[in-house]
Amino acid sequence: MIKTFAPRSPGRRQMTGINYRELLTRQNPEKSLVFGRKRDVGRNSFGRITTRHKGGGAKRLLRIVDFKFDKKNVPGRIESVEYDPNRTAFIGLVTYKDGEKRYMVLPRDVRPGREILASAKAPILPGNRLPLGELPSGTLVYNISLSAEGKAALVRSAGSFAEIIAHDSGYATLKLPSGEVRKIKDDAWASIGQVSNEEHNLVVIGKAGRSRRMGVRPTVRGSAMNPVDHPYGGGEGRTLRGTRRPKNKWGKGTRGVKTRNKHKFSSRFIISRRTKN
Repeated sequence: MIKTFAPRSPGRRQMTGINYRELLTRQNPEKSLVFGRKRDVGRNSFGRITTRHKGGGAKRLLRIVDFKFDKKNVPGRIESVEYDPNRTAFIGLVTYKDGEKRYMVLPRDVRPGREILASAKAPILPGNRLPLGELPSGTLVYNISLSAEGKAALVRSAGSFAEIIAHDSGYATLKLPSGEVRKIKDDAWASIGQVSNEEHNLVVIGKAGRSRRMGVRPTVRGSAMNPVDHPYGGGEGRTLRGTRRPKNKWGKGTRGVKTRNKHKFSSRFIISRRTKN
């Protein structure tokens, strides 16, 4: 549920947020599944910036989230719905029948007390995990692995889901959130449902300070730089781009330039490319 704020300042006027009080059931994480770690904030092992516009932000504790789902045929019970600062979706604490506790990414509309199961014979209910070959066409899935023993790699962010379109010759055809249609082996596993926190994309940050607390540093426009710093820099006053094609700070093409490796092994599984934004 989206909440708004009284316009007591220019930043508050347009700001919105998620009403966590009505959605979360636990505030403090499970201590055995949490550890502290210094964030890389866009720097490599030499301390050099490799990804710009990252740094600072509030301290975060890392939650150990299960994407392997190797507890097959062991039922579990969802104990809580929790916030994870390291991802957009909500996570839930699952207690399995053998006593082990793990975090998992929750589907929408799943509350504490629900039983979940990762099994080839599991009922087709949100949160349960089955091989793609056991799911009928039209099923919405997330946490999709690319092989039978692989971990969940696709469709993990808030509100996202993929749809099973068809089954043919040992492969399931899925339409991904990007619009890409691709084939994945029927023995690969996936969780049923749509990822929780589906209103995440409706949140308006509202002010620069809130963005900084999220670990996002300012971005300077290329046209505001000097010629030595950017291909768009320099000139008297506001000038045009001055180049035929849009490019980044290092002269590499942007806006519609394909960056995928032409000889990538998985290209043969893609039926249609993702749609352009």
